[in-house]
Amino acid sequence: MTVRAYLRASTSDQDAQRAKASLDRFAKDKGLKIAKYYTENASGSTLERLALQSMLDDCLHGDIILLESIDRLTRLNAKDWGKLKQRLQAFNLGLVVLDIPTTHSIISTEQDEIQQRIAHALNDMFIELFATFARKDYEQRRERQQQGIDKAKAQGKYKGKQANIKRYQSIIKLLNAQHSQREIMAVLKCSAHTIARAKAWHTSQS
Repeated sequence: MTVRAYLRASTSDQDAQRAKASLDRFAKDKGLKIAKYYTENASGSTLERLALQSMLDDCLHGDIILLESIDRLTRLNAKDWGKLKQRLQAFNLGLVVLDIPTTHSIISTEQDEIQQRIAHALNDMFIELFATFARKDYEQRRERQQQGIDKAKAQGKYKGKQANIKRYQSIIKLLNAQHSQREIMAVLKCSAHTIARAKAWHTSQS
């Protein structure tokens, strides 16, 4: 059983490594060894995350993915969450989430087959529930953000989000040099959405 830890923060000014100490303590207490850490700054609302895809590519049948909370893995919409679940299930990957105690049971070696099946069924239910809450929280934040923007517009104070032109120029330069999107995400620590915005900006300048 190989354990892989996934750490994520939403923006570049947040510390994605913040939860590493908690994961390390948990693994030590449970007698586990974390084989590899996958860390990135990217929105949990998109499936196209470099470290996430790298981890899924590395996973073998029956591996364990260790998380601080389920929202580190997903704030996805129903369609994308379904795609991610299919991939997890195809390789029988177990999710152990620090703040969902029932998931801790899947690393126990003292359960018989029936107990393991019951534990997995309960875990699936709780993970689905928490994933739904994570998406709802994301949507509520976006709604509050839009309300703030609408209020600022009404007061004539809204200037809009300023484009990071230097970053866009770097992305376009790498695209012109035939680098793949995944390579650019790794080099510049940016998301697929940022690359799409850079392409749109470049088109508007042409």
